[in-house]
Amino acid sequence: MNDHDHQADEAPGFLSSQALRSLSNRDFARLGADHVAYLRPVVMNGAVAFSIHAADGTPIGAAPSASLAAAAIRQHDMEPASVH
Repeated sequence: MNDHDHQADEAPGFLSSQALRSLSNRDFARLGADHVAYLRPVVMNGAVAFSIHAADGTPIGAAPSASLAAAAIRQHDMEPASVH
Protein backbone atom coordinates (compact mmCIF):
# COMPACT_ATOMS: atom_id res chain seq x y z
CA MET A 1 0.00 0.00 0.00
CA ASN A 2 1.42 3.41 -0.92
CA ASP A 3 0.99 6.61 1.10
CA HIS A 4 -1.90 7.76 -1.07
CA ASP A 5 -3.85 4.54 -0.47
CA HIS A 6 -3.13 4.71 3.25
CA GLN A 7 -4.40 8.28 3.47
CA ALA A 8 -7.59 7.40 1.59
CA ASP A 9 -8.34 4.56 4.03
CA GLU A 10 -8.10 6.99 6.93
CA ALA A 11 -10.22 9.75 5.37
CA PRO A 12 -13.37 10.51 7.34
CA GLY A 13 -16.42 8.81 5.90
CA PHE A 14 -14.38 6.47 3.68
CA LEU A 15 -14.71 2.73 4.16
CA SER A 16 -12.23 0.32 2.64
CA SER A 17 -13.50 -2.72 0.80
CA GLN A 18 -12.44 -4.86 3.76
CA ALA A 19 -14.42 -2.64 6.15
CA LEU A 20 -17.48 -2.87 3.89
CA ARG A 21 -17.25 -6.68 3.88
CA SER A 22 -17.32 -6.73 7.68
CA LEU A 23 -20.50 -4.65 8.02
CA SER A 24 -23.68 -6.33 9.15
CA ASN A 25 -26.82 -5.93 7.02
CA ARG A 26 -28.09 -3.37 9.53
CA ASP A 27 -24.82 -1.38 9.49
CA PHE A 28 -24.77 -1.41 5.70
CA ALA A 29 -28.36 -0.14 5.54
CA ARG A 30 -27.54 2.73 7.89
CA LEU A 31 -24.90 4.07 5.49
CA GLY A 32 -27.55 5.62 3.27
CA ALA A 33 -30.53 5.59 5.57
CA ASP A 34 -31.25 9.30 5.21
CA HIS A 35 -30.48 9.55 1.50
CA VAL A 36 -31.64 6.38 -0.22
CA ALA A 37 -34.93 4.57 -0.51
CA TYR A 38 -35.45 1.46 -2.55
CA LEU A 39 -38.35 0.18 -4.54
CA ARG A 40 -39.25 -3.32 -5.48
CA PRO A 41 -42.05 -4.92 -7.45
CA VAL A 42 -44.87 -6.49 -5.46
CA VAL A 43 -48.34 -7.78 -6.19
CA MET A 44 -51.09 -5.79 -4.47
CA ASN A 45 -54.75 -6.69 -5.00
CA GLY A 46 -53.79 -8.84 -7.99
CA ALA A 47 -51.84 -6.09 -9.78
CA VAL A 48 -48.14 -5.33 -9.98
CA ALA A 49 -47.16 -2.31 -7.89
CA PHE A 50 -43.92 -1.02 -6.37
CA SER A 51 -43.30 -0.90 -2.64
CA ILE A 52 -41.03 1.84 -1.29
CA HIS A 53 -38.70 1.10 1.62
CA ALA A 54 -36.22 3.10 3.67
CA ALA A 55 -32.63 1.90 3.41
CA ASP A 56 -33.10 -0.15 6.59
CA GLY A 57 -36.06 -2.03 5.05
CA THR A 58 -38.86 -0.12 6.77
CA PRO A 59 -41.85 0.12 4.38
CA ILE A 60 -42.69 3.76 3.71
CA GLY A 61 -45.07 3.69 0.76
CA ALA A 62 -46.22 2.16 -2.50
CA ALA A 63 -46.99 3.30 -6.03
CA PRO A 64 -48.65 1.75 -9.07
CA SER A 65 -45.50 2.10 -11.23
CA ALA A 66 -41.73 2.26 -10.82
CA SER A 67 -41.60 5.76 -12.28
CA LEU A 68 -44.18 7.06 -9.78
CA ALA A 69 -42.37 5.34 -6.90
CA ALA A 70 -39.06 6.92 -7.98
CA ALA A 71 -40.73 10.33 -8.30
CA ALA A 72 -42.18 10.02 -4.79
CA ILE A 73 -38.75 9.11 -3.42
CA ARG A 74 -37.13 12.11 -5.16
CA GLN A 75 -39.87 14.42 -3.82
CA HIS A 76 -38.59 13.55 -0.37
CA ASP A 77 -35.00 14.49 -1.29
CA MET A 78 -33.83 10.90 -1.49
CA GLU A 79 -32.35 8.82 -4.30
CA PRO A 80 -34.23 5.77 -5.52
CA ALA A 81 -32.59 2.36 -5.82
CA SER A 82 -34.20 -0.66 -7.41
CA VAL A 83 -34.16 -4.09 -5.79
CA HIS A 84 -34.84 -7.09 -8.03
